[in-house]
Amino acid sequence: MTVATEIRTDASARAAEIYSTATLGLYIDGEWREGAAGRTFDVLNPVDDSVIGQVARAEASDLDDALAAAERAFPAWRDTSAFEKSRILMKATALLRERAPEIGRLMAIEQGKPVKDATLEAFRVSGTLEWCAQETRRLYGRVIPTDVDTSLTVRYEPVGVVGAIVPWNFPAGSPMRKMSAAIAAGCTLVIKASQEVPATVCALAQIFHDAGLPQGVLNLVFGRGAETAEHLIDSPTTRLIAFTGSVPVGKQLNARAGALMKPTIMELGGHAPVIIAADADPIQAARRASAAKWANAGQVCTSPSRFFVHESIAEEFTAEMVRQAEALVVGDPLDEGVTMGPLINAKRVESTDHLVKDAVAHGATVATGGHRIGEQGCFYAPTVLVDVPLDAEVMSEEPFGPIAPITTFTDLDEAIRIANSLPFGLAAYGFTESASTADILARGFEAGILSINHCGGSVTEAPSGGVKESGLGRESGPEGVQAYLITKRVSHKLR
Repeated sequence: MTVATEIRTDASARAAEIYSTATLGLYIDGEWREGAAGRTFDVLNPVDDSVIGQVARAEASDLDDALAAAERAFPAWRDTSAFEKSRILMKATALLRERAPEIGRLMAIEQGKPVKDATLEAFRVSGTLEWCAQETRRLYGRVIPTDVDTSLTVRYEPVGVVGAIVPWNFPAGSPMRKMSAAIAAGCTLVIKASQEVPATVCALAQIFHDAGLPQGVLNLVFGRGAETAEHLIDSPTTRLIAFTGSVPVGKQLNARAGALMKPTIMELGGHAPVIIAADADPIQAARRASAAKWANAGQVCTSPSRFFVHESIAEEFTAEMVRQAEALVVGDPLDEGVTMGPLINAKRVESTDHLVKDAVAHGATVATGGHRIGEQGCFYAPTVLVDVPLDAEVMSEEPFGPIAPITTFTDLDEAIRIANSLPFGLAAYGFTESASTADILARGFEAGILSINHCGGSVTEAPSGGVKESGLGRESGPEGVQAYLITKRVSHKLR
């Protein structure tokens, strides 16, 4: 691992200068504004913990204003033709692609992923927006033949006002999944984004504004997580709640919504197992798994996070994982050549370090990494752990950081059983050269997203979501837009 510990002395000034160009605020009823009480959240640069900006904090009255705006805008947006919706969303797509480099720089500063990856995220979500722009013209109903003089049709209509809550780890990707699908379906929404990464989502809201989205269709707020989410759920205005975040919080919000018979879309955490079978190519498997493991410093809900390697190839696999980890360049995400930036905040660093120390206390060995980097900022060395026992916390608690815990197995069925033993089921990965073993893995894994011989990421055209405690419903693909629609059966007596 190369550590760019020589953080530039002007790093804070450089980041602050770039960040000063960002629009930060609440976007309600087509206008930017401050919170009713004038309170703000500090935005920190994870490179050095410096304050780089402030974003408005929404009060209850601000949330009510946003909900009222969405409610007023809904009838007209619902009845807007599919062609006009598509036109506006396609214009937003073009603007997003034009502004992706600028958004990438803001994202790198506030969230910590390398600027190249951040810019790529902005470009990729333009594809999500483009696909939803086209999907709005494909929301077909159907005619059902009957044996009586009655016509029978099925209509799909937008559910209404959506309350959405998104996290910080994909500042463009997570909000855009919800905004593009809901708006394409004909819904209006109030979205609560993370105050840790406000500039990116504010830039997205500005793009929708500049593309001509009618006022009130999209409303953006920042606030304390629990109280803001509860306000959105409890409001009779919202008809659906869409949440991306941790399993414990998702379960609490889902229970609260369920008490009101309010449907939810829940994209929750996982703890993705990786099984490397005896006949797999250990070098290739390690390289492909590493690319996914170290992306975004491991702060990805589908990140491979439990490695089960057949004992016959474990040594080769582990050696290549270590080589890949040590080839990373860790440093300021704005610097050219940096391949891994800091974690989002000090809490994530502390959690990561705790899991490493707990694993070592249970008998694991640190093959590389295993420590903080530097005295300032939120850097942690990419860490490979070997001989990790199943009772170590890292084998049951999602690390959400740069840790790759490796253990070995001899029996494939037993490895699958252990992989499925946790209550999570978001993503799973398998590596094998055998078609029959691939089929065993595909059938055996309990997960909503499964990749064989690679660690596939999100795909705009295909559904994404978990099973068990990892979520409800699906995002992306036709299913992702359908989630924001209600199904209405209409019968008409002809005579």
